[in-house]
Order: sequence, then structure tokens, then C-alpha cells
Amino acid sequence: MSKFRFLRQPAIAVAAGVLTLTLLVALFAPLLATSEAGRRVGPVFGSPSSAHPLGLDDAGQDVLSLLLRGARTVLIVGAAASLVAVLIGCAVGVLAGYAGGWLDSVLMRITDYFLVVPALPFMIVVAAIWGPSLSHIILVIGLLSWTQMARLTRAQTMSLRERGYILRARGLGSSHLRIVTRHLLPHLTPLVVANAALMVATAIFAEAALAFLGLGDPTSISWGRMIEHAFSRSALSAGAWWAFVPPGLCIAAVVVSCSVIGQGVAEIANPQLRHDHLPPRRVRLRATAAGGAGGSDSGRRLRRRTAATAMEES
Repeated sequence: MSKFRFLRQPAIAVAAGVLTLTLLVALFAPLLATSEAGRRVGPVFGSPSSAHPLGLDDAGQDVLSLLLRGARTVLIVGAAASLVAVLIGCAVGVLAGYAGGWLDSVLMRITDYFLVVPALPFMIVVAAIWGPSLSHIILVIGLLSWTQMARLTRAQTMSLRERGYILRARGLGSSHLRIVTRHLLPHLTPLVVANAALMVATAIFAEAALAFLGLGDPTSISWGRMIEHAFSRSALSAGAWWAFVPPGLCIAAVVVSCSVIGQGVAEIANPQLRHDHLPPRRVRLRATAAGGAGGSDSGRRLRRRTAATAMEES
């Protein structure tokens, strides 16, 4: 029941609502958009009106319609890049943590190499070399975001492989594949899901950064590309805030929602993460039977140790 109460926390509910709304908008964007993609419906940087609630952009296109269509691109990049990172990170982490030995050393040295490489500059270089394509952006983000997942799954796998049920399964003659698929992966699933949600947020932000720098797919509509067009075509000097503020708010809302969901799933999988946030007022000190209310020397020493422990936990 405590898990369900945690899921009903306001922050988790709001984040889930934002992601659900974004998903519905992405699915039904062609039906919800008021104008066709690439169609000019008014003057450049037209002000918001009843016909166009969020105004027009530098090409005279409806900003609301562009936002609705851009949600699909953002979610595709976030989900696909996160999937690539999860698959690579889980494979490397589980293999290194379960096998150990020289294979663990080799895989971790490769992980360390990717870990120290500055992600965004390397993404810019690789995206510029491969060309501005949506599939290339997904691969670039996914291939440079798996290191944290590999580290986490390796540490958890090294802990799980020494558990009693793993040793019993090994002693009964179970194959390594069966041990990994039937015993290790189910216990790794909450950790993987939590970090996958965080990776979606990272991928969405990285796609927006690449699109803002002009390395996005020119044939697709995305929120980062909308901001790039607004700044490169003087929307700020023209006072057309509606050309860049709505897509920026959408990116921030989706990224924060993914982060909140990821942290929530991580706390559900590991309840000890919530113990660091206990307020001091929830720690009650009680007098011992030997010391009484006034307390003897031993009672006072016990209360001082309890108070010190409570301060460390808070």
C-alpha cells in the first residue's frame, strides 16, 4: 500500500499527466493541427489571435500546429535513443558484472573511455559528419548515453550474483543464460526502467540542443528546430516571444516530467532512497526504563547517541 500512496504524490501525478498528454498529442497531431505542415496562413510573426492562439512564426505558419506536430518527433527521438542506450548499457553491464575477470576489465575500460568524452561536443562532431538525419541523431544520442546504465547494471549484477538463490541455481546446473534471464534480469528491471525514464529526458534535451545548433533533421518539425528558426530569424528583436517561448516551455515540461517519473520509480524500487529525507521532527526520543524521565548517566549517554544518529539521518 505504501507504494500506491507514493504513486499518488502530486509531483508524480502531474508528471504522469504531462507525459500522457504529450503522448496523446503526438498520436493525434494530424487531427488536432489547425493547418497543414509548411503552409503559410498569415503574416510573418503574426500576433496571437482567436484563429491562431499562439501566433505565427517567421514563415507565417501556425505555431500551435507546429507544436503539436513537433511532439511526435520529440517523443520518437527520446524513446528510440533511450532504447538504444538501455540495450547497449544493459548488455555491457550485465556481461561485465556476471562474467567478471578480464572481460569485466576490458568492458569497463571501454566504458570509462566513453564516460570521459564530452557528450555534447562529440555529438555535434558526429552529427555533422553523419549528416542531419533523424535516425543519425537517434544513434548519436543513444551511442553516447549508455555509460551510466552500464555502470549501474554492472554494480547491481555483481551484488545479485552472490545471492543465495543464484548460487543454488548455479549448483543445480542451470545454464548462464537461464540464470541471467530468469533470475538477474527480473531484479534489474526496476533499476532499468527508472534510468530509462531519465535517459528519455537526456535524449530530448540533447535533440533540442542539436536542433538549435542547426544539426537537426531539416525535413522534420521539432521543438528545438522551432527555437532555432526563431533565434536565427530575429524573433527576439521583433518581439515575437510566441515563436520561441511555447516550444521552450514544452521542452522543459517534458524533460522535468521524465526526470520526476524516473526518480519516483527509483524510490519505489529502492525505498531506502526516501530515508534520507526524513524530517527531524519524526524522530522521537524516549526515556529508558532504567534512566527514567530525569535519566542516569547511561540514560543521558543513550539519548545523546540517539540524537546524534537522528541528526546524521536528517
